[in-house]
Amino acid sequence: MKMTVMNVVRRRLLIPAAATAAAALSLTTLSACSSDSATAGNTDKFDVVASFYPMAFLAEQIGGDHVNVTSLTEPGQEPHDLEISAKQTAQLQESDAVLYLKDLQPSVDDAVAQSEIKTKIDAATLTKLEDHGDVEHEHEGEEEHAEAEETPSEEEEHALDPHIWLDPVKYAEVAEGVAKAFEKADPDNAADYKKNAEALVKKLDDLNTQFTDGLKNTRSKVFFTSHAAFGYLAERYGLTQEAIAGLDPESEPSAARMKELQEEAKADGVTTIFYETLVSDETAKTLAKDTGLKTDVLDPIEGITDNSRGKDYFAVQEANLKALQTALGAK
Repeated sequence: MKMTVMNVVRRRLLIPAAATAAAALSLTTLSACSSDSATAGNTDKFDVVASFYPMAFLAEQIGGDHVNVTSLTEPGQEPHDLEISAKQTAQLQESDAVLYLKDLQPSVDDAVAQSEIKTKIDAATLTKLEDHGDVEHEHEGEEEHAEAEETPSEEEEHALDPHIWLDPVKYAEVAEGVAKAFEKADPDNAADYKKNAEALVKKLDDLNTQFTDGLKNTRSKVFFTSHAAFGYLAERYGLTQEAIAGLDPESEPSAARMKELQEEAKADGVTTIFYETLVSDETAKTLAKDTGLKTDVLDPIEGITDNSRGKDYFAVQEANLKALQTALGAK
């Protein structure tokens, strides 16, 4: 059986149906949930439509004064559930390029596939995506029980994890690919695109160094998060993500799951349950109260709002690093 939702966990996580439902929508029935900017295309600049914040940030940083960037996802809107309007679909046709991440936002994928834009930049093709389906890890003595509980068929697959922007190294690879696409599509400004991309990649390299040094020596290597978005970040810096994504924020976690979390927190020295800014923190706080843990924000940077711990990607990533250092007991 092929699972179509990212970061699928076979046993523990309840998978939200939103992404699957969105994929079934046709363009003719999509309703307007995001920006309907009239300046998406036909300006005197290189017009780029970006699917959501991490793509828009790249376009702005690389394009500089030469680009006009419009994001399909409004600040504060959960990008996975985006439904774009017919007007936005028309705006795609008027733009010079679209920058998106395939399989993250089904309605965007549909619109791009049906558009006649000459320059279509899929960030997923600019770096290597990985399968982080099993975001849990086994504790000593649990492997035998887990194998007895479930033996997956050889045909079962997980979707590839799209959260590449949370790994500065992979994000830098995407930036380089975007710059090359801009240079080809708008050769008059190619030199500036190349120069801007080099500066951005240097900043991302510096950020990678900050994370590497900052998380090198910590008391624990395990963190709990409400959204299984940090697989690349965890893998890059030798950490383990335990996700509780899929639990309804309005529902009470089961007694069994509460016990399981308590045991895992004790075994791994976990002190904190992380939640994110674009969804309710109610579940995280409930779990924290019942497990005796703290709560804090670990932002997947899918959008910047007034609640974000910073005004752009770099500021929020630095805030994420500090939160992880505190939670993991950096020395």
